[in-house]
Amino acid sequence: MATEEPKFTVLLQEGSLEIREYEPRIIAHVKTTGDFDDASSKGFKMLADFIFGNNTINNTSKKISMTAPVSASLSSKKISMTAPVLAENNNNEWSIAFVMPKEFTIETLPVPNNQNIRITALPKEKFAVIVFSGLVRESSYDKKVNLLNEFIKKKKLTPLSTIQIARYNPPWTLPFFRRNELLIKIN
Repeated sequence: MATEEPKFTVLLQEGSLEIREYEPRIIAHVKTTGDFDDASSKGFKMLADFIFGNNTINNTSKKISMTAPVSASLSSKKISMTAPVLAENNNNEWSIAFVMPKEFTIETLPVPNNQNIRITALPKEKFAVIVFSGLVRESSYDKKVNLLNEFIKKKKLTPLSTIQIARYNPPWTLPFFRRNELLIKIN
């Protein structure tokens, strides 16, 4: 069975670089602190607990289907995204998010029992994206960030957010089969 992903339209593609327009969607997100791996793990566990039934709707709980990707972004806009944000010694604040399945609206989505989880409806948005395989590690991340920033400058676009790191595969997937993306919201 295929994992649901957010709907988008590719407006422009140049190799692994794209400009996409995403449809409105609902996300469940939580803030965590630590280096990238630690914060991602903590956030994933809290959100997984929510979708696996730690929620309330009509005085009961409901399991919510897993979607892809799991995204992570730095919560602080003060940190330069070209800095080594994935380094082990960083204690940054991260926002970890799951997109909710299309079947739900804000009104029909179960309410998280964990008060740290927030539900947000996002409007239609455009992003510059770079798609890559392998592990999300500092050496590959820095190179991909530079390529994405060059693409944005070349296309005379304005970045409107910090970088989101989107990972589509479970941890047991072999690195060369993994699909990852870096996304920057643009004008």
